[in-house]
Amino acid sequence: MNKSDSKVTEGGLNVTLTIRLLMHGKEVGSIIGKKGETVKKMREESSARINISEGSCPERIVTITGPTDAIFNAFSMIAHKFEEDINASMTNSTVTSKPPVTLRLVVPASQCGSLIGKGGSKIKEIRETTGAQVQVAGDMLPNSTERAVTISGTPDAIIQCVKQICVVMLESPPKGATIPYRPKPASAPVIFAGGQVRADTILASAGNHSVLAHHQPAPAYTVQGQYAFPHPDDWMLLVKPVPMSSLFQMI
Repeated sequence: MNKSDSKVTEGGLNVTLTIRLLMHGKEVGSIIGKKGETVKKMREESSARINISEGSCPERIVTITGPTDAIFNAFSMIAHKFEEDINASMTNSTVTSKPPVTLRLVVPASQCGSLIGKGGSKIKEIRETTGAQVQVAGDMLPNSTERAVTISGTPDAIIQCVKQICVVMLESPPKGATIPYRPKPASAPVIFAGGQVRADTILASAGNHSVLAHHQPAPAYTVQGQYAFPHPDDWMLLVKPVPMSSLFQMI
């Protein structure tokens, strides 16, 4: 979370903020809407800039930038949209207890101490005054210096919680450089002609290091249609004695 052009006015903080959210693909699809109509409406009505990371990743980063009022309006619209989704999913469901709306903020780890407070005092205060549940992840997100902060509750509780978190973040700026979290694409196995799965795909997913794959400068395979055809001269496997069944599987 970054800040710029900050000043305190009589009405409170008048600040330009950038807040990052971590969302699953289904959540992203919900806020984008059919032909992008939902996110377009959110941008127009909140006056916030809402950007969604590209890529076919299981998780996406949603970045919201603008003055505090615009940020909070955007959060309100997103939280209420998720509540609509929950209500719709319960229409023909036997579940009687309604699950809370949940959002995940991505926050620099250097700011999480201030958010938690001494002995957990600050996070306890936020929970009690807003009615929202707040959890700060103990571990940093992969290949980054950021942590996930999960907020759960009613849309109104979430908005009040986000406001308090923003104040804490502004009072305690990040220390040092922040390495942002970037979700990685889901790795899918490459299928060779004949139905064999590429060996390094199987072993990488299994954590097996018995096979060492060496790439040459030229591509190891070409893709035609839905299949990858290997180049024998360009792909070499150095194999220790391992049963063949552990290297390849037939589809």
